[in-house]
Amino acid sequence: MRFPELACYGLAGHTERPLDVVAEARLAEQMGIGSIFLSERFTCKDAGVMAGAVAATTERLGIATAATNHQTRHPLVTATMAVTAHRMSEGRYAFGLGRGFDLLFDVMGVPRSTSASMADAIGIYRRLWAGEAFGHAGPAGSYPFLSQDSSFDERIPVLSMAIGDNSLAQAGRLADGVVLHTFMTDRTVARAVDIVRSAAQDAGRDPASVRIWSVLATVEDSLPEQARLRKLVGRLATYLQGYGAVLVRANDWDADVLERFAADPAVTGHAGALDATGSTEQLRDIRDRLLPEEWLGASATGTAEQCAARIADQLDAGADSVVLHGATPTELAPVVAAWATRRPATLNALPANPGRIS
Repeated sequence: MRFPELACYGLAGHTERPLDVVAEARLAEQMGIGSIFLSERFTCKDAGVMAGAVAATTERLGIATAATNHQTRHPLVTATMAVTAHRMSEGRYAFGLGRGFDLLFDVMGVPRSTSASMADAIGIYRRLWAGEAFGHAGPAGSYPFLSQDSSFDERIPVLSMAIGDNSLAQAGRLADGVVLHTFMTDRTVARAVDIVRSAAQDAGRDPASVRIWSVLATVEDSLPEQARLRKLVGRLATYLQGYGAVLVRANDWDADVLERFAADPAVTGHAGALDATGSTEQLRDIRDRLLPEEWLGASATGTAEQCAARIADQLDAGADSVVLHGATPTELAPVVAAWATRRPATLNALPANPGRIS
């Protein structure tokens, strides 16, 4: 059985062995998972290299860059990466963009990402993929001449990572698919879906033509405690360190709780990302003292059957598909098996490409 409505991430979290993405992709395909999403870290997780490896070693698996950033590569380089992955995968690839982190871009010496520059970059890519040759000056930068190949008609879906109201609305206006953020509550997922579809309709698009992915942190009980703590407590804590105000505002959570979390010595005194280097004792302490159960509950935890029920919750909230986040295909096997017993047959209509709805 295939599950095109499900996806996993390749090389979830940190890695020192990027070759593992090949085995993970093959196993995901064997299990029937519909797509693999590939995030990017400036260590040994390059989005283009991973997409090529997965495309070359699988036959049916959808592939998504989720996400890269438009300002970290010249637009011609990024457009070429996407066309290569698109053709190597024979149409299974979707190109994903996210806003990224201002602090990182400041350190790198590249412009910060804005909604205007993202929209402008998407326009550049689509013109290049359509075979145009042009000069350009806009929020994404000034380029005297851009061209790939006049014969191109590359219909590559664009995924937009979105969390705040403005980014959700922009995604509804422009993107083929939207990837929501991990640790969104069911209520927030439903509200985000409404924003995306309303913006699409206001832009003259078919609201149902935008494929919306919920991203569900999935931590099943059979994992060792240290792994469960890092994938749940450590992951949420790391997000709160990086852009906690955005996530708290999106979920309408208590900002005072975030302030106490950010000022606590357990957080300020820890060097590095808590999901990578936090000890069992540190993560237990953060869970028990600093993170409300409601915040941690915006995830899938417990038995495989309970995790499968949380997949259904995302679909009930209006999402078309669900990324099971933070776990490898091996770790997800019990959850996928449980999902197979309760899956609605109507979901078979979804295509393999994660950026398309039909």
